Amino acid sequence: MGAFFTLSTSAAVILLVIPGGLCVEIIGGDKVKPHSRPFMALIIKEETEVICGGALIKPNWVLTAAHCPLEKSKDEVVLGAHSRKRKEKEKQVFKIAKLIRHPCYWPDRLDHDLMLLQLNRRAKLNKAVKPIRLPTSVDDPKPGTVCRVAGWGKVTNESKDFSDILREVNVTIISRATCNSAKYYGNKPTITDRMICAGSEKGKTDSCRGDSGGPLICKNVMRGITSFGKKNMCGAIGAPGVYTRLTKQYVQWIKKTIGGDL
Repeated sequence: MGAFFTLSTSAAVILLVIPGGLCVEIIGGDKVKPHSRPFMALIIKEETEVICGGALIKPNWVLTAAHCPLEKSKDEVVLGAHSRKRKEKEKQVFKIAKLIRHPCYWPDRLDHDLMLLQLNRRAKLNKAVKPIRLPTSVDDPKPGTVCRVAGWGKVTNESKDFSDILREVNVTIISRATCNSAKYYGNKPTITDRMICAGSEKGKTDSCRGDSGGPLICKNVMRGITSFGKKNMCGAIGAPGVYTRLTKQYVQWIKKTIGGDL
């Protein structure tokens, strides 16, 4: 599979993606009803090799994570997918026209981990392909809130292949104080107010490496972007996933960059 990307500040923390496009998936989740998450974007290399997930926010714009190792000339964005391998009439495949990382993205700390992809044309909107709205309320999701995250990747840390179909799992918001405690991340790195910590105190439910860039949805509102977790510990106790929180500043940057309201 190749080595994981690691943070220079801590070898125990990984980006939720692997160099060369290999990535991993939802832990403890379930299959979703085909084409029932019309905002989900599958970012691939060479037709089926998963790089990251993303969320369609406008007919020609996808929001994903800044750390995803994309090559504009080689990688593609697929909308309307349920299976990543099978031919589906709902699928729409796009090239990447522009790749715009947040100007303050800090790889060593995984801060400001968000990126915009402009597609080479507008998507045809229908039941299987539809943008998700960005939050109008940017308050912090409260600890204990149950949210969901979806992706195409590996079902366990030990899996050698990706899931063929889209899966989804519920995760619970964990306070930053708890997430920064010695039991969890111990401030390596620090979980800031620009991040959301979510998983399960008992483990077993989590996002994982290949889910990077996918949306964190709480009460039917997109609140975050899948960012990072502990190395080889997806779904483990004390190793919740960390998500870029969609703050007021981020939403303003997105709107300014893509032009106009969403």
